Amino acid sequence: MQTERIIAFVMAGGQGSRLQPLTTGRSKPSVPFGARYRIVDFVLSNLVNSQIQTIYLLVQYKSQSLIEHVRKAWTISPLLQSQFVTVVPPQMMSGEHWFQGTADAINQNINLIEEHRPDLVAVFGADHIYRMDIRQMVEFHKERRADVTIAALPVPLHEASSFGVIAADEEGRIQAFEEKPANPTPLASDPNQAFASMGNYIFDSEVLIKALKETQEAGETDFGQHVLPRLLRTHRLFAYDFSSNRIPGIQPYEAPVYWRDVGTIDAYFDAHNDVLGEEPKFDMFNPDWPVFSSGYQGPVARILGGQLDNTLLGAATMIHKGARISNSIIRREAVIEEDVELDNCIIMDYVRVGRGAKLRNVIVDRHNIIENGDRIGFDREIDSQRFHVSQGGVTVIPMGRVSYFARNTRGTGRGGYAE
Repeated sequence: MQTERIIAFVMAGGQGSRLQPLTTGRSKPSVPFGARYRIVDFVLSNLVNSQIQTIYLLVQYKSQSLIEHVRKAWTISPLLQSQFVTVVPPQMMSGEHWFQGTADAINQNINLIEEHRPDLVAVFGADHIYRMDIRQMVEFHKERRADVTIAALPVPLHEASSFGVIAADEEGRIQAFEEKPANPTPLASDPNQAFASMGNYIFDSEVLIKALKETQEAGETDFGQHVLPRLLRTHRLFAYDFSSNRIPGIQPYEAPVYWRDVGTIDAYFDAHNDVLGEEPKFDMFNPDWPVFSSGYQGPVARILGGQLDNTLLGAATMIHKGARISNSIIRREAVIEEDVELDNCIIMDYVRVGRGAKLRNVIVDRHNIIENGDRIGFDREIDSQRFHVSQGGVTVIPMGRVSYFARNTRGTGRGGYAE
């Protein structure tokens, strides 16, 4: 039974420069993932499933796509004033500037904390694919009588130099912060691993308000660089071990704790392999802990023929005779014409792949037409002249004309199916 009042701020302003060209016209949290989701849906689902339903989504760069998605997909309950997901752009209440850092973003909205008067404030990022019962982190926070709790993921010691590392004792109390250290401090319980900060925080409300005001006076803007090191000298800060988090409904074949940073094209592409297969590492079917997204009202996929192997299909997709598709994800309202071959591809919404085209290791962003007989993903040099090719060899075709819809259902004066 929930006794404490909690509000959440989700940091969804990420520019996502390493995900170009998928972030050319949208922010990173708005990038599609899997057969029907956006990246932002995962953190929002974790919060709602954890009974934290007072949620402010702080946006900044290229935010219109994200705003539209939240408007259509994330209406929780108009009748209950404490249950909502609300988009908050920079208010410029403390000066004429955008969010200058994570702490500045919360500080610009400190009036919302003062208005709700919560016991705890959750500050979470919107850039990762994972499931997490945040109530377990809250219970850890309460048991330790912590002022601040930081979610931390154990990583192999040889990889820890790529992260912000937390040095903590056996009880989880934080001793020091190390930013991408050459010699990271190992876990007290395992000399072969170190704690990497996940950038997800639980704050005592009064502690946070005071810390933000002090930070503003000092001209500082960031939690990791400024606020937390300052609080470490005077308050009780603890690291919550994310590997101990348990979600109901997880299948034996799944990774018991799943978390992926999808900040690059190759990481984003590889994460899709984790949702494919008969026994995926991250099974999207979990009625006990669902991932929510838009209530799309279109019909189911239609398969007219062809051969499909290890493939996910979005709603209203059409697969024509002779198509051969393997290890791929086809999102909604895509059309795959006759004799198309797709291997290890992500085909996003409203894409038409023309007759006889062959694609391998390709991401096709929304609203595109792949011409009849086109070959993409077979010659890196040729592909690089036309498209972006990642370091790992993934060819990315950027978003096409937004007015284009693969099944030609729009443009007749009707709005089509809502996303």
